[in-house]
Amino acid sequence: MHIRNWMALVHDVAAAMIAWYLAYWLRFNTEIPQFNVPNMVASMLWVVPLQALIFFGAGMYRGMWRYASVPDLQRIAAAVVVSTLAIALMLVMLPPQQPPVPRSVMLLDPMLLIMLLGGSRLGYRVWKERRLRNLLGSPGRPVVILGAGDAAADLLKNLARAGDWRVLGLLDDNPAKRGRQIQGVNVLGALDELVALAPSLGVERAIIAMPSASHQSRRRALEICRRAGVEALTVPSYQDLMSGKVTVSQVRNVELDDLLGRDPVLLDESRLQQWIRGRSIMVTGAGGSIGSELCRQIARFEPAQLVLFEHNEFALYRMEQEFAEQHPGIGLKCVIGDVKNAARVAEALTKHRPEIVFHAAAYKHVPLMEQGNAWEAIQNNVLGTWRVAEAAIAHGVEKFVLVSTDKAVNPANVMGATKRLAEIVCQGLQAGNATRFVIVRFGNVLGSTGSVIPKFREQIARGGPVTVTHPEITRYFMSIAEAAQLVLQAGLMGAGAEIFVLDMGEAVKIVDLARELIRLSGYGESDIGIEFIGLRPGEKLYEELLADDELTQSTPHPKLRIAKSRPAPDTAWMHELFDWLQQGKTGAEQVRRELAARVPEYTPQARST
Repeated sequence: MHIRNWMALVHDVAAAMIAWYLAYWLRFNTEIPQFNVPNMVASMLWVVPLQALIFFGAGMYRGMWRYASVPDLQRIAAAVVVSTLAIALMLVMLPPQQPPVPRSVMLLDPMLLIMLLGGSRLGYRVWKERRLRNLLGSPGRPVVILGAGDAAADLLKNLARAGDWRVLGLLDDNPAKRGRQIQGVNVLGALDELVALAPSLGVERAIIAMPSASHQSRRRALEICRRAGVEALTVPSYQDLMSGKVTVSQVRNVELDDLLGRDPVLLDESRLQQWIRGRSIMVTGAGGSIGSELCRQIARFEPAQLVLFEHNEFALYRMEQEFAEQHPGIGLKCVIGDVKNAARVAEALTKHRPEIVFHAAAYKHVPLMEQGNAWEAIQNNVLGTWRVAEAAIAHGVEKFVLVSTDKAVNPANVMGATKRLAEIVCQGLQAGNATRFVIVRFGNVLGSTGSVIPKFREQIARGGPVTVTHPEITRYFMSIAEAAQLVLQAGLMGAGAEIFVLDMGEAVKIVDLARELIRLSGYGESDIGIEFIGLRPGEKLYEELLADDELTQSTPHPKLRIAKSRPAPDTAWMHELFDWLQQGKTGAEQVRRELAARVPEYTPQARST
C-alpha cells in the first residue's frame, strides 16, 4: 500500500480505540467504574486488531479520501457491521469475563465507529475541496448554472473538485425548486431572472446544464444569456454523455448542434449488440466524415474485426491511430483501395471475410460533380457501388448497407442522380441473391466534409462576409453521430431492397444558420456581413426526402420510415447499364442525357462541359 493508505489504517485503528472507549464512557454516564477499566482495556487489545483486519479485508484502503462519497460510506458501514458480528461471536467463544462486556457497548461501538470513520473522511474532502482552495486564494471564476436537475448536481460536484469555477447560484423554471439547495448552492429563480441577476452577482458566464432538454429549450437559454450579456457555455449533449465519451464536467462553448439538435436517438442496443458483436464488419469510405463516425459507432458494439476500406492514405492513417488508442481490443484491418477496382475489393473481402458491409464511399459535392467531373461521379458512385455489391454477393456477405442521400429524390444534379442510380442498382441486385441490400437515405450532416458549416467558420475567421447562395434556400440537418446511429439501426432492421428514410425534422434556412453561427462566434451581423451569391450549378432551393411517386410506411423505430419506390429493374436493364458504365469517358452533357434516360425522376439542367 501507499504511505497514505498506511496512514489511513493507523487513523482507523485510533478511531476504533476511541470508539470502544467512548462506548464504555457513554454506557456508564461519562464515569467508567474502576473495576470495569481493566476489562475494557483487555477487550480493546483484541477487538481493535480484529476490526483493523476486517477493515483491511473490506477494501477500505483502496480509495482516496479526497474523493470519499456514498459508496465509501457504504463500505465502512458494511465493514463495521461485520466486525461487530465477529466481536459478538468471539465473546461467545472466549471464556466468560468478569465483569462482562456490556451489551449496550456492543450497540454503541458500531454507531460511534461509523460516525468517526465516515466523518473524518467527509471532513477531509470538504477541507481539500473548499477550505484549502480558499486559503490558497483560488476561488475560481464566478458562474451561474442554468438548470437544477441531475446534470447540474453532477456538474457542481465536478466543478467543486476542479476548483476552476465558483458557482454563485442555479436558475431553473421549476417553481418547486426555488429557494432549495443542491450541493449547498441556492436555486435563485427562473431562467429569465438571469438578466437581472447577472449584474448584481458580477458573473460574466453561465453554464447551460440541460443535456436532455429539447433544442428549443436550449435555444431559449442561449437567448437569455445574450440578453443578460453573459457568455454561454454548455455541458456535453445527452448522446455524448450516454456513450461515455465525455463527462458532464467537460464544459464547452455552445455549438450549432446544440441549437439545431434533435431528440436523442433511441437505439435497439441489445439487438445491435447481438448483430455486430464478435463479427467481421467492413466500412468503405472509412476515413470520411460519415464512414469514420460509422466505425466509431460500430466499435461500441464490440465487433471481432473492423475492416476500414479507404482510398485516402492520410484519412486511413488517422483512423488507424485513433482506434489504436481508443479501441485497442478490436481487430482493425486498414485497407487502401478504390471501390472501382474490382480486384482490390475482391481481395479485401476474400482475406477478411466481412459478414456486414457498410458502403459509405461516394463523391458528394454537388457543384464539383456537376462541372467537368460528371463521368467520375458516375464511375465512383454507381460503378463503385456495383463493384462492392457484386463482391459482397460473391463472398456471401449477409447484409450490404448503402449510405444514400436526400439529393437522390427528384434529383436536379448529377451527384443526386448518380446516388439514385446506385439505389436502383442495389434494388436490382437483390433479386435471387442471398445478400440483403439495405438503402439508407438522409440529408445534410452538420460538420461533415463539404458541409456549409466549416466554410462559414472559415469566412467568419477571415472577417467575412459569409456567402449564402439564396435567401430562401433550406436544408435538412442532423448531427454526424445521429446519422451514423440511424444507419446502424436501419441496417439492423432491413430485410432487403428497402429504402429507409430518416426523420430529418424541420428544414432550416441556410441564412438562419449563418446568422446563428455569427452570433455564436461572438459577432453581430454588423461585424460580419452576409452576401447572397446565387444558386450554384445543380443546386435546388429545397431538398426532398421522398420522390413524388414514392410512399412511405412506418417502422417500429420512430425516426425511420420505409420508402416504396418503383419496381426494381430487370436483368436486361442491368446488363445495359453495366455496359454503359464500362465505356470510355463521356462528356457532362452526355452523362446527363444518359442519367435522365435511366432515372426518370432526374431533370437535367443544361450546362457546359
